[in-house]
Amino acid sequence: MGYRVGVDIGGSFTDFAVFDEDTGQIHSLKVFSRPDEPGSEVIAGISKLNERYGISPDQITYFTHGTTVGINTVIQRSGLKLALFATENFCDVLEIGRLKTADMYHLLSRRPDPLITRDMVFGITERMAADGSVRSPLDEDSVRRAVAAAVEAGAEGIVISLLHSYRNPAHELRVKELVQELAPEMPVTCSCETWPIIREYERTITAVTGGYVQPRVAHYLTSLQKALKNAGVNPEPRLTKSNGGVMTAEQGKRDCVQMILSGTAAGVIGASHVAATCDIPHCMSLDIGGTSADIAVILDGEPQYGVGELIGDFQIYIPSVSVSSIGDGGGSIAWVDSLGVLQVGPESAGSRPGPVCYGRGGTRPTITDAFVACGFVGHTGLGYDAVSIDVEAARQAIGGLAAQLGSTVEQTAEAIIQIAVSGMFAEVSGLVSRYGIDLREFSVLAFGGAGPMLGCLLSRELGVKEIVVPANPGTLSALGGLIADLKNDFIKTVYLELAEQNLPTIQREFAALEEQAKAWLMQEQGTLQHAKLQFSAELRYRGQSYELDTLLAQDDVSSLSVSDIAAAFHATHRKIYQHADEQAAIQVISLRVLISGRNDKPQFVRHPMREGVPAPVKRIRVWLDGEFAEVDLYNRKDFVAGHRFHGPAVVAQDDSTTVIPDGYFCQVDEFMNLRISKEQTQ
Repeated sequence: MGYRVGVDIGGSFTDFAVFDEDTGQIHSLKVFSRPDEPGSEVIAGISKLNERYGISPDQITYFTHGTTVGINTVIQRSGLKLALFATENFCDVLEIGRLKTADMYHLLSRRPDPLITRDMVFGITERMAADGSVRSPLDEDSVRRAVAAAVEAGAEGIVISLLHSYRNPAHELRVKELVQELAPEMPVTCSCETWPIIREYERTITAVTGGYVQPRVAHYLTSLQKALKNAGVNPEPRLTKSNGGVMTAEQGKRDCVQMILSGTAAGVIGASHVAATCDIPHCMSLDIGGTSADIAVILDGEPQYGVGELIGDFQIYIPSVSVSSIGDGGGSIAWVDSLGVLQVGPESAGSRPGPVCYGRGGTRPTITDAFVACGFVGHTGLGYDAVSIDVEAARQAIGGLAAQLGSTVEQTAEAIIQIAVSGMFAEVSGLVSRYGIDLREFSVLAFGGAGPMLGCLLSRELGVKEIVVPANPGTLSALGGLIADLKNDFIKTVYLELAEQNLPTIQREFAALEEQAKAWLMQEQGTLQHAKLQFSAELRYRGQSYELDTLLAQDDVSSLSVSDIAAAFHATHRKIYQHADEQAAIQVISLRVLISGRNDKPQFVRHPMREGVPAPVKRIRVWLDGEFAEVDLYNRKDFVAGHRFHGPAVVAQDDSTTVIPDGYFCQVDEFMNLRISKEQTQ
């Protein structure tokens, strides 16, 4: 027995969650992130685990890791200079996209420049028909000319995305062979191997994103593997995936597009585990870190999934946990614009220099500095003593803005917090409309370093029934990596009418996907014991432009009938759109299989409930809701299950600070979560 370690690298801090396999205890740790030296923070954290908890590297039996290297590469546009090989006369696929306005409320908005410029797109003479038949054979001389032109133009990698390769990949694969013969040093990415979906732009942008980040991600993972070995960590690292699962580092090097959203997905998986453990049927996770605030909807302990998540300026179309960015993080910078209006974000202070109060060279005030200036933060250590809060420096930084605005330090600091909350409120309101949910039935699970600071303030505007702050909110994303199972998705586009004569084809293609899935799990895990299969299909009514992913069966589809598939689709359509046309013809666009293995999950300890009121550490003076107030400051380590107290109050702990406004009541539940709700008025 030993220790299972989960790591999540954020914009400001790198979080560690450690599960003791002998005692069931969960340890946490934070160290500063090192965007200038990705991976070095992981080694520094392993060293601190030994110093703080006596956990030596050779005691680590399992290591999982979420990283932002991929998404940061796209955001910073620091990936490879790529060439795109497209079917001749279809070379404008990235420029045309879906012809959508970048911002529907801004007529002068423009779409972002593509990751591959038009002069680096080269036409290949060939044509595959929509049914997979060859309309024009591949002209291999056109490939040779394209390779020569790409090399001459300085391409560092090549992406191949030919028309209808989701139905027949033969031309793409042959082009890849020729490129590897002519330029063996050149990394090559095929759209048919990345994620073979219908629609040219969606398939192409997903492949381009994967090719753009692959060398940097592969280099990072190789360096991490070596560093962990040198540090004495024996197990091969696993990586959290966008779909909420984990995979090996070796697979991550090949399929890096699958891990671009690994950090945010791991947070939702951790939140889902808390929601399931506490029997919270309707939950909205609120993850606020140093650079962003993200939300996800969790129903009956399960996160919602989708495709088309935003990666920087672009969508990618792989299966992923549905997470939406709704605002700024604790490190987002406050500033006054040319019209004298106070603004917050989108620029972030990051890990270095960080907020002014961290004393690491920051000079521009952030949301965290605003909480310090209001008196909520700065009374105890933060980040497991990684940070010593400089209150006076934060007040001076806010004071510079206050002078510009003709206001006091406290008023300006609270205005910064209110702007951040109002921006999140507007974004959540739009998402609520999209999901068709009633927030009065929902609990908000606030985590991340800044989630508990802002969670109650946002939730009272949203009108939710409860705010839940988990025992270790600042490291829940790292814990999510320990909870995630091995998981992978497989897809096959079939484009068939849902009819009896096509059922054998559907069954045959499902069987082939199932075989691929089991082979993958066997290779990754070495056993099919405890394997779980989920079968779904992307269906639509004939004439519709987009399809719905419809769950068909768990574990086995051999007995599915056409009527079963139709009934499942009608039910899904009715659930989402409130209507269904049971007489309309249905098309089967794609078949999907999801396979997962079982991971030994940390279990939260259930504590006996005891009546009582915790003793505050002291009374502190804060600026809250436009005036000074004396409030209780609690140390979360002093709480026991069953403790109850009233706001306004501040709860301090190593990895976060919870702000509870006036009119709210808090109880510590049997899993040591804070359950905060509005007090009932008589």
